[in-house]
Amino acid sequence: MSLVGSYVALSKPLVAALPVFLLAWLRFGIGGIAMAHWLRRPAHEPPMPRSTKQLLFLESFLGNFLFTICMLYGVSLTDAVSAGVIMASIPAVVALLSWVFLKEQIGLRVWASVGCGALGIGLLSLSKGELSTHTTQASEATMMHSQAWLGNLLVFASVVCEASYAVIGKKLTGTLTPKRITALINLWGFLLMTPFGIYAAMRFDFSAVSMPIWLLLVFYALAASVWTVWLWMTGLKTVPAARAGVFTVMLPISAATVGVVVLGESLSGMQMVAFGIALLGVVLATLPPRRQAPTTAP
Repeated sequence: MSLVGSYVALSKPLVAALPVFLLAWLRFGIGGIAMAHWLRRPAHEPPMPRSTKQLLFLESFLGNFLFTICMLYGVSLTDAVSAGVIMASIPAVVALLSWVFLKEQIGLRVWASVGCGALGIGLLSLSKGELSTHTTQASEATMMHSQAWLGNLLVFASVVCEASYAVIGKKLTGTLTPKRITALINLWGFLLMTPFGIYAAMRFDFSAVSMPIWLLLVFYALAASVWTVWLWMTGLKTVPAARAGVFTVMLPISAATVGVVVLGESLSGMQMVAFGIALLGVVLATLPPRRQAPTTAP
C-alpha cells in the first residue's frame, strides 16, 4: 500500500501526458511482458476449476477495470474532499465483506483500527478543503454541485470494487500462487482495456511524449501491475482480509509523503494529526494477540 501511494503521487505527469485509458492499457501490456513466465502453471498446481477462473475474472474486472472507471468518472463529478472521505470507508467495507463472504471473525481491536483509519483519512481529506475551494473555477464548482450525488455514488462504487478485490484475492490465495494470480488478473485487465486502449492510441501522437515520461511509465507499470499485486497477494496468504484492509490507510499517507518530499508540497498540522491517527490504526491491527497465562495444576 505504501508503494501504491508512492506511484499514485508520481503518476501525475503520466496523467497529464497520456489519455487515461491508453495509460491503463500500456500499464497492463508492460506488466504482462514483464511477467509472461508467471502465466505458466506450476507442475504441482492442479488444473483450475471453473469457480477459480470466474474469481480471477471478477478480481480483474472489479479491482482493475471497473475500479478505474468508477474512480475516474466519480472524481470528475464530485470534489476531492468528498472523494477522500468516501475512500476512507475502504477498511470498513473490506472488514464487512470478509465477515460476510469469508466468515472471518472481526475482533474489537480490528474494528478500532478500522475506525482510526477512517477518521485519519477523513481528517486528511477535510484539511484539503480550503485548497480545493480556491483551485476550483466557479463554472466547474456549479457543475460539481449539480452532479455531486452521482460522483459520490461512483466513488463509493469504486470503494466496493476495491474491497471486493481484497476479499476475492484472499479466496484465490488458497488455490493459486501469488505470482500466478498477479499474472492472470493482469492478463484479464489487458484484455478488458484493449478496446479502449486501441481507440485512444489511434487518436494520440506518441512522438509528443518525452523519454522521462516513458521511463516513468515503465516504473508505473511494474509497480502497479507486478510488484504491488504480488506483495499484496503474498501477504494475503497469511493475513486475514479484514486486517489487510486496514493497511489501505497507507495509500494516502504514502502519497502525501511523496508529495511533500519529492513534489515540494506543504504539510499542515491537521494533516500530521490525521497521519498519526491513521498510523495508530495500523499499529492496533498488527499488535500480536495477547497470550493467556498458562494455568497451573492445583
